[in-house]
Amino acid sequence: MKIFEELADEVQKGNSESVEELTKRALSQDISAEDILNNGLVAGMNIVSEKFKNNEIFIPEVLISAKSMYSGLGIIKPLLAELNVKSKGKVVIGTVKGDLHDIGKNIVAMLLQGAGFDVVDLGADVPKEKFLEFVKNERVDILGMSALLTTTMIYMKETIEALKNAGLRENVKVIIGGAPVTESYAAQIDADGYAPDAASAVDLTKRLLGET
Repeated sequence: MKIFEELADEVQKGNSESVEELTKRALSQDISAEDILNNGLVAGMNIVSEKFKNNEIFIPEVLISAKSMYSGLGIIKPLLAELNVKSKGKVVIGTVKGDLHDIGKNIVAMLLQGAGFDVVDLGADVPKEKFLEFVKNERVDILGMSALLTTTMIYMKETIEALKNAGLRENVKVIIGGAPVTESYAAQIDADGYAPDAASAVDLTKRLLGET
């Protein structure tokens, strides 16, 4: 449908006003909020994510596109809640305790939300108790941890061990990322996956939840 193509295109361009206008127009044409989300907003962000992965665009462009996507999402979110539209999965994400770096983690959170996931961003310097609390109480599908320092990487292992000790490890898939983190480290600490960049984190999340 042409309006979906236009919407996806304006998301890519980062035109918030156009995205709002097209979202309202689509609703006035009795197009469902779910279709607008999946075929317009998410479709646009999926292309942004792919371009980012291929180094065709960079962080500033991703941020602008994400902002425009949120402007459309803000209009349809109440309708999605009314329709009880099921998200593709719930992801809790945070930078581990002792580490204040959050740019990469923020991009991951934006791209995941842009891909249709329900994302809770706990911010930076997150203690293991807070990760555990969310896994225990929020029916989380994926727990994402980020670290940019070799000294804070070990906290990822501590968090996974805490999940095991609390009997919660089987309830959630754990993914990790950040500059010093590697695939072999993920295997070593019993994480379910590692992503070298934000777009790959979205692909990994989809794969772990059987979305692709």
